[in-house]
Amino acid sequence: MPSPSPDSPRSSSFTTDVLKLVTGTTLAQIIVVLAAPFITRLYGPEAFGLLAIFTSITSIIGVIACMRYEMAIMLPKADEEAANLLGLCLLCAAVISGLTVPALYFGGDALLSLLRAPGLGLYLILVPPLIFISGVFLALNYWNSRAKQFGRLSVARITCSFATTGTQLGAGFVGYATGGSLIGANLVGVSVSTGVLGGQIWRENHVLLRRSISWRGMLDGLKRYKKFPLIDSGSALLNTISWQLPALLLTVFFSPVVVGFYSLGFMVLQMPMSLIGGAIAQVFFQRASEAYHQGTLTQLVENVFAVLLKLSVFPMLLLAITGEELFLVIFGVAWGEAGIYAQILSFWAIFWFISSPLSTILSVREKLTVGFGTTILNFSTRFLSLMIGGVLGSAILSIVLFSISGVLVYGFSCFVFLRLAGVSVIGALRLITKTLTFAVPFLIPLMLAKIFAISAIMVTLLASLVLIAYSLYVFLMDPLLCNLVNGLKRKYLDKM
Repeated sequence: MPSPSPDSPRSSSFTTDVLKLVTGTTLAQIIVVLAAPFITRLYGPEAFGLLAIFTSITSIIGVIACMRYEMAIMLPKADEEAANLLGLCLLCAAVISGLTVPALYFGGDALLSLLRAPGLGLYLILVPPLIFISGVFLALNYWNSRAKQFGRLSVARITCSFATTGTQLGAGFVGYATGGSLIGANLVGVSVSTGVLGGQIWRENHVLLRRSISWRGMLDGLKRYKKFPLIDSGSALLNTISWQLPALLLTVFFSPVVVGFYSLGFMVLQMPMSLIGGAIAQVFFQRASEAYHQGTLTQLVENVFAVLLKLSVFPMLLLAITGEELFLVIFGVAWGEAGIYAQILSFWAIFWFISSPLSTILSVREKLTVGFGTTILNFSTRFLSLMIGGVLGSAILSIVLFSISGVLVYGFSCFVFLRLAGVSVIGALRLITKTLTFAVPFLIPLMLAKIFAISAIMVTLLASLVLIAYSLYVFLMDPLLCNLVNGLKRKYLDKM
C-alpha cells in the first residue's frame, strides 16, 4: 500500500495537528530562549544544580502519579470509558501525592544527606503539591490529545512559559537569585498551565465528564487496563530514574555546581525535543492508534522517521562541533563547561530525539514488556557509566560514558520500534544515509572554523548562518515539512 501523499487528507490532518502544538511550543520556547542569557547571568550553576536535584525527585515520583492510567485514556472507543479513566487518573494523583507527605517527613533528612544537598531542605515541602499538579496536568494532557484539541495545549504551554520565566526574572532582579526561586518559579508555571488547560477542558467537556464519571466506571477502567500500572508503571519509573541519574549521581560524587553545568547543557538539548519532537510524539500517538487498526502503521512510521532524522541529525552535529563557543557567547563565560557537556551529549540526543516519539508504538501494539526490557538495559548502562566516572573522579568521563551508552541503547530501541511497525532495516538505513548526505556538506565550514581557531563570536555567527541555510534547504525540499511552514505562515497571516 503506498504511503499517503503530503497533500492527502490524512497527511494534512497530521500536519495541522503538529502545527498547532509546534506553534504554541515555539512561542513558549522563544520566551525561554530570549530570557536564558539573562537568567544564566542572574543565577549561578549551583542554583541550577539545586533546581535539577529537586526536579529529579519530583519527576521520579510524578511519573507514577497517575499509575500510568493516563496512557490508557487514548485507547477506548467510547468517550464515556475514557472519561472514567481521566477520573481514575485524578484520584491516583491525589493518593500518590498524599503519600509523599509522610515519606518526606520521616525520610527527608536521610535523602538530603545521601544527595549532599542540605540547601534543598527548605523546599522539600513543595514536593507533594508539585506532584499532584503535575499528575493532573498529565491526565488532562492525554484527554486533550484524545479529543484532538491540540490548540488548548499550545495555550497552556505559552502561559506556563510566561509564568515560569517571569517569576525567575522577577526574583533574580530583586535580589533572590537562588535555587529556591527557580524551584518556586517552576511550581508557579505548572500550576498556571494546569489551571488554564483544566479550565478549557471543563468549559467544553463538563457535561460529558459529569455524566460519565462514576465509581463503577473508574473501577472497571482500573481492572480493564491493569497492565499499565502493573507493567508500564515499573518501566516508566525505572526509565525516569535513569533520566534523573546524572543529576543525582553527579551531586553525590561531585557537587551541585557540576549538576548545574549538566542541567543547562541538557536543557539546550531538550529544547528541540520540546519544540518539535514532543509535538510530533503527541500527535503521532493518536495517529498511530488509528493507523494500526487501519493497517497503515508502517507507512505512517516511515514518514515520521524520515522527518525526525531531518530535524535532529544536523542541529545536533552542529552543536557537537560548536557547543562550547555557543555557550560562552549566549550564556556567559561561566557556562563554557556546560557547552562541553552539550557537545558530548549531542550524539546521544539524536537517537533520543528519534526514539522518543516512536516509543509510543509499544503502547499501540501493547508490547509493554518490550519497553520494560529496554528500560532495564538503559538504566543499567547509565548507572554503570556514571558510577565509573564518579569513582574515577572525572565528571567529563561520566558524561562521555553516559553519552556512549545512550547511543547504543537508544539506537537499539529505534531498531525495535521500527521493526514492530513493520519498517525494514534496509529502508531505515537508506533514510539515514540520505539524511547524512544532505547534512555533512553544510557542516564543513564549521569544521574549518574550528581548525583555524576563529573567535567564539565568529563561530556563533557562522553556526547561525549555516543553521538557517540548512533549515531553508530542508524545509523547501521536504513536502511534509513544507506543509508545516506554509501552515504556520497561513496561521499568522490570517491573524494579521
